[in-house]
Amino acid sequence: MKISQKNKLKNLILEFIIILIAIVFIYPVFLMVINSFKSFREVIIDVIALPEKLNFSNYLYVIDKMNYPQLFLNNLLITAIGIAGIVALSSLAAYIIDRQRNKYTRLAQLFIITPMLIPFQTFMITLLKVMNIIHLSGSRVGLGIQYWGFGIPMATFIYINFMKTIPREIDESAYIDGASTFKTFIYVIFPILKPVTVTVIVLDVMWIWNDFLLPLLMVNSSEKTKTLVLAAYNFVGQYNTQWHYAMTAMVLTVVPSILFFIFLQKYIVKGVVAGSVKG
Repeated sequence: MKISQKNKLKNLILEFIIILIAIVFIYPVFLMVINSFKSFREVIIDVIALPEKLNFSNYLYVIDKMNYPQLFLNNLLITAIGIAGIVALSSLAAYIIDRQRNKYTRLAQLFIITPMLIPFQTFMITLLKVMNIIHLSGSRVGLGIQYWGFGIPMATFIYINFMKTIPREIDESAYIDGASTFKTFIYVIFPILKPVTVTVIVLDVMWIWNDFLLPLLMVNSSEKTKTLVLAAYNFVGQYNTQWHYAMTAMVLTVVPSILFFIFLQKYIVKGVVAGSVKG
């Protein structure tokens, strides 16, 4: 009985701590949302107070000023290209590395995963020069392709861990039926990878959609190629910041990715946990 009471007390304390941590993370988002409905005067007077009234004119102004539909399509195109390449290349690479374990695939795994340890800031200037030479800078398609290089290492690492849980007998059965290695992967193995694929997609969508530094380097020179995050930054100036518009722009920028994450969050835990148990 005492043990049961102690467990209940521990659970209550743990729940309380989790709630406090959640509040710490949610509160800045709450401030961003409420300040998006305020006038500039209200924001300056008291940033944590609730708005006197819901002022939707901020949203109408920002949507028009940012050319929101065009920038939304830019984000969508860049993210879609990035995700498609990351999922296709990393899943196929993980399949070959796991199923053909030899010194060459081990070396390939080392070269693919090692870039996770290299900070982006150490080579971003070199990257910018190389992208200019091969004409991939200043392009939405080029920016999407560049995300392949940054996203594939982590995605391959996740896929390899999950691939170990898939019995090799499945491959052998497909080979007996006359399927090639590529067809076995496409029609047999890849559908089994659905949980981890959704995990990779959700994590990378959150990253690519809200990324600031790489778009700033690559597509900041033209209004037609800018992303939502870059456009939101336009409301922040060196001498004058339109805080009410900046908060509104940030809400319009992050809400799509947050909704996407909420809708698919259950698959993240499922995909990560599934890859941690071999059987």
